[in-house]
Amino acid sequence: METWQLELTAQGYLHLPAALAQRYFPTDLLVVLPQADEIWLVPLRGPAAGGLLLKQRNARGDRSVLIWEALPPATPPGYRSAVWDATNGVLRMSLQPVAEETV
Repeated sequence: METWQLELTAQGYLHLPAALAQRYFPTDLLVVLPQADEIWLVPLRGPAAGGLLLKQRNARGDRSVLIWEALPPATPPGYRSAVWDATNGVLRMSLQPVAEETV
């Protein structure tokens, strides 16, 4: 199973690498679903569905989305591990920070 490292900023932005965004979020739209100890990022098929817009951060095509409203209170910034869950069609991101040396 492929593991991705995502950055959660102090301002509540989640940064996704370009390859991840292109592969699983081709419309640049998603919904954030808080779970017990995870955040699920659900891709949407088109703008009629609403959702949050992934914005391009840089020339590489990395994306960013503001998710602070879906985070539990006092969630610290830092890197998080995420895996694609094909059964549910979601990117599952752990709320537990990853040590920087593993990033």
